Amino acid sequence: MMISSMTGYATRTQTTPNGTLTLELRAVNNRFLDIQLRLPDDFRALEPKIREQIAQHLKRGKIECRLNFTPHSDIENPQQLNSALMHKLLELNHTVKTALPEAAGLSVAQILNWPGMLGSDVLSIDELHQNTLALLQSVLPELQATRMREGEKLQAVLLERVATMRQHLAAIVPRIPDLIAAFEEKLATRLQEALDNREDDRIRQEITIFAAKIDIDEELSRLRTHLDEVERILNTDGTVGKRLDFLMQELNREANTIGSKSVDIEISRIAMELKVLIEQMREQVQNIE
Repeated sequence: MMISSMTGYATRTQTTPNGTLTLELRAVNNRFLDIQLRLPDDFRALEPKIREQIAQHLKRGKIECRLNFTPHSDIENPQQLNSALMHKLLELNHTVKTALPEAAGLSVAQILNWPGMLGSDVLSIDELHQNTLALLQSVLPELQATRMREGEKLQAVLLERVATMRQHLAAIVPRIPDLIAAFEEKLATRLQEALDNREDDRIRQEITIFAAKIDIDEELSRLRTHLDEVERILNTDGTVGKRLDFLMQELNREANTIGSKSVDIEISRIAMELKVLIEQMREQVQNIE
């Protein structure tokens, strides 16, 4: 199972009978699918089909599609007259006029529109359009492959940070009973000094209030559940970026609560470490499709 990054690059060049096509795809992170096309004028009609093909493969990211076309040097300029053919037509026109003086001669428009007059080896736009769409179909899998390779790296980094967060959570759990025991001892001493006798019921009440105030069992439990879900999603295929982004918000909420309830320097430090890790993960998650 593997996730996909939104960052990727792919390019491919194809030589056709009409010239050389070069298609370049660049992808960066974006909340939605944003397709930007850079096409030569003769290829503008392809824009809807190109967008459709890209959308079939990609779900999120800013995609820049750039197409370049270089015609072969032996392709005749459509504005260049076929001189040999023109002279041949003029000779035929003269022959006909000699035999049939009443016949109308060829007009300039008829000569220009004569098949092959503006070059028989001119660009075939329809063929080029077909070549371009076929080229796009071959480039898109390459782009996806680069995004998958980048996604594999992100997956490894995120799972490593999840493991580090679990270590931090494991370090918090044993500290809670010690904090309550230390508070009990401190409170008993203070009350004994103030009242000159130990009021066990009062002490127990204060300890219960303190324990409830610093209780973070629910926060720790939810953090573990969220981390389990992060790992599960990271080991599934498909578009998972938005779900991971939501989980980063939930993780951050629990870490904030732990920090606000803390009366212990070490737990406060761990809560801060958790928030740093979550922020690093959030930045990386934003690049996941």
